[in-house]
Amino acid sequence: MSSLEINSSSFSQEMKLPLSLPLVVGSAFEPPGKYMNEVEEKSIDIIKFTADKLSVNEVSQLVISPLCGAISLFVGTTRNNFEGKKVISLEYEAYLPMAENEVRKICSDIRQKWPVKHIAVFHRLGLVPVSEASIIIAISSAHRTASLEAVSYAIETLKAKVPIWKKEMYEESSSSWKRNKECFWATDD
Repeated sequence: MSSLEINSSSFSQEMKLPLSLPLVVGSAFEPPGKYMNEVEEKSIDIIKFTADKLSVNEVSQLVISPLCGAISLFVGTTRNNFEGKKVISLEYEAYLPMAENEVRKICSDIRQKWPVKHIAVFHRLGLVPVSEASIIIAISSAHRTASLEAVSYAIETLKAKVPIWKKEMYEESSSSWKRNKECFWATDD
């Protein structure tokens, strides 16, 4: 953690940062490139569907690599409105075996198209209150263009192909299951 110290007499600020991130051996959030002089490092894909609150920091730490100069993120959050209705939360459901398989395919497609190092795709299931993350995608690469393009591809393809359903919960005690317009199985109304 960093700390900020303010000297009130001179109004100067000094940032203190740790020399290295604290690691917990065997932790699910141990950065893949923990040995900073690694020349070769195995690429990893981390896919997780969970009812737990998502952490941008924890997911982004998973894709850190000393071989990379870029980490690109997409964070999808619950907004408080839709078509004039006040949204209080979203509820997500997924067919997990198929959803996990489809996300693995997306990771494989990304690796065919861009020179990326690590990919993490975390999606929340169950209730997601306003302003909280429902999805976090983090991708590392040597240069920014690859990870930026890969993150965009990942979210667009995920919305089109992965069997995840979203229900919007409204303030007036009503709700509505939403279909992804991008979904290949969706029909025009």
